[in-house]
Amino acid sequence: MSSVIVDVMLKPEIHDPQGEAVLSASRRLGFGGVTRVRQGKRFEVEIDGPADTTALAAIEELARELLANPVIEEFSLHTAELPGRRFAELGRCRVGCARADWRCDVPWIA
Repeated sequence: MSSVIVDVMLKPEIHDPQGEAVLSASRRLGFGGVTRVRQGKRFEVEIDGPADTTALAAIEELARELLANPVIEEFSLHTAELPGRRFAELGRCRVGCARADWRCDVPWIA
């Protein structure tokens, strides 16, 4: 079993009000070092078998036809095996920060 990660982001020229709202809130909360935020979506697609060229082509078609709106969004694919590790074992939260006190039971996909 393999996993294909599909990251969908607004195209750079598309206005991102949600990203701007997060940026504004970040500053109000004291995170002054944050200079830009863009909102996006992440899809973790599990497939039977290896993530070979044929499988990646099928996932790319899925992303183009269903997961992303090609008028305003772009997407990228990358693969990962499913090792069964967990965020808590890595000491990282859902967004990858290094907070040692974070306890998360969401499966980690490397």
